[in-house]
Amino acid sequence: MSEISAQLVKQLREATGAGMMECKKALVEANGSLEEAIVILRKRGLASAAKKSSRATKQGLIVTQLGEGGKSGAMVEVNCESDFVARTDDFQALAGELASKVVNGNFADVPELLGAAHGEAKVEDALKATIAKLGENISIARFGKFEGGNGVVGSYIHPGAQLGVLLELTSPNAEAGANADFQELLKDVAMQIAAVDPKFIRREDVTPEAIEKEKEIQKARVIAEGKPEKVAEKIVEGRMGKFYEEICLLEQPFIKDGSVSVGELLKQKGKALGGDIGVHRFVRFKVGETALQETAAEE
Repeated sequence: MSEISAQLVKQLREATGAGMMECKKALVEANGSLEEAIVILRKRGLASAAKKSSRATKQGLIVTQLGEGGKSGAMVEVNCESDFVARTDDFQALAGELASKVVNGNFADVPELLGAAHGEAKVEDALKATIAKLGENISIARFGKFEGGNGVVGSYIHPGAQLGVLLELTSPNAEAGANADFQELLKDVAMQIAAVDPKFIRREDVTPEAIEKEKEIQKARVIAEGKPEKVAEKIVEGRMGKFYEEICLLEQPFIKDGSVSVGELLKQKGKALGGDIGVHRFVRFKVGETALQETAAEE
């Protein structure tokens, strides 16, 4: 790529915290690939592994809706052009209706949801009517739904509704869904996911590709630090523990009490509630993430 846009440099800087010139150099070396440029900067020790994707460029809301007894749950991201419209009653009502539609329906994707019946018309017609009333383009970015599991589904929406989590915990008994302590645990773990953004539940879930990529990054950093190559492998293995702690939910320090991991917290709560508690699945949405991915691909 001969030309690197200022917008792409800005995205990389926001994602990594590296300097403007270093970001541009990395993008040139990566032929314009945002993901590869982040890897290059990490190898040079110029980007923190804790940094995530750059800030969202689109406005909107994340909305969740739970089914009866926590047996199902849905989360929807609805986008608009301005924060002003996202705060209006009409937009928020539309988002809530969409979440209710998803949790009570069975849709494979957004186009199928748009074609679903809504009163005497379709969801797509309700969307168009809101667009006409508010004067901004509105779209359904994505949705997720959990149902049919043996656990209890909970959710967390961060203040401002720009970030949300849908989570299912395996329950210690049939009454767990109505237990106040279990419900508090659901919320706490969902907040953990929102705050720390784990990519996997446990160490065993990390893909071989992700492991090899991180080892390559850490080895490059060790050598750049002047360490002998013959001891690099041992140093890298030592650093991989921190990598797993960052990306695996069960190994992360609990945000409310850093002296225990999330996995240890689940064991403690399970013992108190009379059965094993585990993380079955989760999904985390942040407003604008899909737009960022599309922009990076276009660049």
